[in-house]
Amino acid sequence: MSLLSIDTEYLSNTLQDLLATPSPTGYTDAIARNVCGMLDRLGVSYELTRRGAIRACLKGRDRRPARAIVSHLDTLGAQVKTLKDNGRLALVPIGTWSARFAEGARATIFTENGSYRGTILPMKASGHTYNEEIDTQPVGWNYVELRVDAFARNAGNLERLGIEVGDTVAIDPQPELLDNGFIVSRHLDNKAGVAVMLAAIKALTEDGTKLPVDIFWIFTIAEEVGHGASSILTPEIASMVAIDNGTSAPGQNSDEFGVTISMADQSGPFDYHLTRKLVKLCRDNDIRYQKDVFRYYRSDAASAIEAGADVRTALATFGVDASHGYERIHMHALRSLAELVTCYVASPIKIRRDADETAGLKGFTRQPMSEADQALTPEVKEPEEAIGEAKAEPQT
Repeated sequence: MSLLSIDTEYLSNTLQDLLATPSPTGYTDAIARNVCGMLDRLGVSYELTRRGAIRACLKGRDRRPARAIVSHLDTLGAQVKTLKDNGRLALVPIGTWSARFAEGARATIFTENGSYRGTILPMKASGHTYNEEIDTQPVGWNYVELRVDAFARNAGNLERLGIEVGDTVAIDPQPELLDNGFIVSRHLDNKAGVAVMLAAIKALTEDGTKLPVDIFWIFTIAEEVGHGASSILTPEIASMVAIDNGTSAPGQNSDEFGVTISMADQSGPFDYHLTRKLVKLCRDNDIRYQKDVFRYYRSDAASAIEAGADVRTALATFGVDASHGYERIHMHALRSLAELVTCYVASPIKIRRDADETAGLKGFTRQPMSEADQALTPEVKEPEEAIGEAKAEPQT
């Protein structure tokens, strides 16, 4: 299969649309509806879970062993912890992110009866009042507060506005898409991953690509708090590639250009065969890539494995600078990742045994253990499923 052309204008417009829809974990109904509308326009069937995770499907020649591509719709955010006597709001974070990046952020407080705008400020925000103390006060969620843009001088005023403990606070993304391809915004983790998936679907459907097996496109709603893909996989899914952000920073090998393939995160190594298949697809299709290992990171793949799913998992990422802060990526990485996704879902199945949840040793995979193993053909060294190909028995 030749490399499909990715519509980068569609990818860019879709990303901006997604960023414009607030979706902190726990407040994802609007983004789920938005993505379902996008899938409708692409002509892709889907179903929603009770809470709003989305499982779309492109049918293949065979039902098993199905593949899944997954990203998450939810983002970081905050909740109201306390209505303060000074008329401001104490906050707790949704997800793991530093209050350092919250300082100065514009935000929306969603109440049961409407919404209010506001700004997250350090306790000592005025240099004219606190002088050098504005630079020496501690950093942390106990040292910031949300100033509501309404008449609120005490806790009673806040109550009359209808603001309550537990209300969701969405942080403005403040996106900038530059002519040189750089994209700067909050919440690129993982709205950019969602845009990549939708752009890949568009390329596949417009091309009429014949798929070897069913491909599930999964959009989760609670990855930032660790739940992710813990309950949305179906039994026929044998392999799952998570699409998320890579951590471009000193000591990391991730990059804002090309695809970054994670070999492991804090939950452990990713599947040997699936990960190496992605690497081989990059090599064979001249897609720029690099490998990395993430130390303080988990994705939808981790939640699926920890929930007991017996699936092969891999993580393919776009490099992000300042992850979980005011993030920056490049369109080159998003396009490259969408290209890899289209290559993967259309690639032949080589681990035919994966069609069954359990089976005997026949057809089981092999990892090189000796010098002699290194001389085996790539098909033997890197086996991956093979339904719909010639009926020859898989190498063992």
